[in-house]
Amino acid sequence: MARKVKRINEGETKIEGAGVEVTRLLGKPDARDFDPFLMLDVFDHDDPKKYSKGFLWHPHRGIETVTYLLEGEIEHRDSLGNTGVITDGDCQWMTAGSGIIHQEMPRVKPRLFGLQLWINLPARDKMTPPKYRYIRNMEIPVIEEGDTKVHVIAGKYGAAQGPIKDMAVKPVFLDVSINPDGTFSDTTNSQDTLFLCLIRGSIVLEDEGKEVTSKKAVLFDTGDELNIKAGENGTQFLLISGKQLKEPIAWSGSVVMNTQEELQQAYDEIDKGSFIK
Repeated sequence: MARKVKRINEGETKIEGAGVEVTRLLGKPDARDFDPFLMLDVFDHDDPKKYSKGFLWHPHRGIETVTYLLEGEIEHRDSLGNTGVITDGDCQWMTAGSGIIHQEMPRVKPRLFGLQLWINLPARDKMTPPKYRYIRNMEIPVIEEGDTKVHVIAGKYGAAQGPIKDMAVKPVFLDVSINPDGTFSDTTNSQDTLFLCLIRGSIVLEDEGKEVTSKKAVLFDTGDELNIKAGENGTQFLLISGKQLKEPIAWSGSVVMNTQEELQQAYDEIDKGSFIK
């Protein structure tokens, strides 16, 4: 059965970090429908005033954060001594687990264009040791067929396996480009949450007779097949899917646990200086 559109998130402008303007496509009100995905911010700027102040030191626990950069450079540092820079087409996949404090600072370039996705961790993995995966653009498999080009960042597409492995949720994360008026089809795990983050161009919802433009999130209902048609100028989107956790969520700031007691414990540890394990 082909998946049909369940809802479309238009997104809203937010100021995050020390003054970075983002378009929030997913947030707290969406956590149930998009389970296990918690938050998705898109940023696209050619004015350094809108991003250069970056995201100063802040804690995370109980989640994974995925930063996928289409254009620009972001420097990362954390409390465990990790440092790195991601640039055009790179991905940083961070498992915060039991706790990490880090900062992300964009460098001034002609354009900063990318996104950050938060993925919830199941209760059994909330306190797993933190770790990083830096994936360079050249390490990401690319499949070109017909009207489409697919970068396989996590999960499988066709015969290609993404370089991001050893994940608790095991999501699929694809960067898909379709030529003007072209089509894309893929088989899907029928009960998994699946949505698209449109980042360029548009897609045509033929059943509904409408066109959906970029900087929106399109959530699909259950089904074992996904069919997408590009608009007249083509499209680029991220296809993101994963198995639902169906667990309680206690969420404050950048910490996401299962109970209010666990949440309070995390912030007590931040105050006492015992957050990092």
